[in-house]
Amino acid sequence: MRFFGRDDDHAALQPLRQIKLFSSLTARELKVVYGLRHERHYLAGEIVFDQGDEGQAIYAIVEGEVEILRAEGGSPHRLALLAPGEVFGELALLDQAPRAAQARALSDCRLVVFFRADFMSLLETHPKIASKIALALARHLGGRLRQANAGARQEGHL
Repeated sequence: MRFFGRDDDHAALQPLRQIKLFSSLTARELKVVYGLRHERHYLAGEIVFDQGDEGQAIYAIVEGEVEILRAEGGSPHRLALLAPGEVFGELALLDQAPRAAQARALSDCRLVVFFRADFMSLLETHPKIASKIALALARHLGGRLRQANAGARQEGHL
């Protein structure tokens, strides 16, 4: 594990601090998460993952915008437009089911990626940190469910 000085702490951990999923973590806990993260860069228009792909990771946006698209009847329609600090592909931490939608970089993007295997390892090695992340994930999914229900009500489906 890499240890940070004060200046290193701030600069290295800053992208993680922006991510809502990690907002309840202390600086020490963020350092543990930092060691598990992977960074990926995508150019505008690049596919992050495709509908039907196996879910293996959750993504958090550090820079740029990502659109979530779902193909129905041959033509994709936008489900969401996501900005820095937001996460997507979150169900991959819970299961390995196929992706229900496509994620595409709308602009050049810098993403932080956390693989399911790393989260499962975190559950064993740092259960308190994993529990905080799981609770934040549950709140996040609850918010998405409320939004979906509100949209369904407006369309007269509920």
